[in-house]
Amino acid sequence: MRFRISHTTHYVYGAPVSLCHSIAHLKPRGTPHQDCLRSQVRVSPWPSVSREHRDIFGNRVNYYSVQQAHGALEVSAVSEVEVTAPPPPDAAASPSWEQVRDRLQEARDAASLTARMFALPSPAIPAQAAALAYAKGSFRPGRPVLEAARELMARIYADFEYDPDATGVATPLATVLDDRRGVCQDFAHVGIACLRALGLAARYVSGYLETLPPPGQPKLRGADASHAWYAIYLPPGLGTGSPTGEAGSEEPGGTWIDYDPTNDCLLGEQHITTAVGRDYGDVTPVRGVFYGGGHHQLSVAVDVDRLP
Repeated sequence: MRFRISHTTHYVYGAPVSLCHSIAHLKPRGTPHQDCLRSQVRVSPWPSVSREHRDIFGNRVNYYSVQQAHGALEVSAVSEVEVTAPPPPDAAASPSWEQVRDRLQEARDAASLTARMFALPSPAIPAQAAALAYAKGSFRPGRPVLEAARELMARIYADFEYDPDATGVATPLATVLDDRRGVCQDFAHVGIACLRALGLAARYVSGYLETLPPPGQPKLRGADASHAWYAIYLPPGLGTGSPTGEAGSEEPGGTWIDYDPTNDCLLGEQHITTAVGRDYGDVTPVRGVFYGGGHHQLSVAVDVDRLP
């Protein structure tokens, strides 16, 4: 399935900004199940410095610096991607979660060594005793890892209420675990915290999800939004539980299986992946620093359109 994604971030400042430095994670990454056909990021006013690089996680990152006085800033990205859904794994045939945990610690291949960073606490996902207690409800001794992971996702979906007014980007994980309310970013952080508490590697995934209007109603322009979910890592040699071995995102040395707790589903052809990291802070769509400006207003418009 092919999509065009438009993502526009607009700042209006209360006073002139003399200088800003920013980075953007807006260009979709290539995966075994996603091809980024084209992607372009535009900044207005025109930046004095603009360049692209790959970060430690393999994401495409755009850096720009606007070095002239301005009262507004707009960062827009237009991308086209082609997505195919990975075949679902046979969760019951996957290895036990203890095997996966132990293999992660024993493996010496480059992919597993890199994946270990995703088993450690991160700034937005510190170690939480409440996360371990919640995880144990699904990860009973000897249980197949993907079977337990599927149940954990379903429990987050059932136990946590989607409430966009309950949290912000700085809301602590402990608050989300206590109140059991939030948005996709929060639910992804909860799932990752649970998996890491068990010694498993889990990463944060940012992207988009195609949404369709109710029958007979037009789709509102700019009404889509960024989305987030998480993925669990299986080291090489353990298999994925899939007869073809193609479930999840195959990468050299291991496999990542994606889970969307906001919608209680695995990765599908309507999920578009932009970036991966330890938590939201690693993959913020647009962030930076500016001098001056006073109070400012932020607006974001996102459109995910299916192409013929």
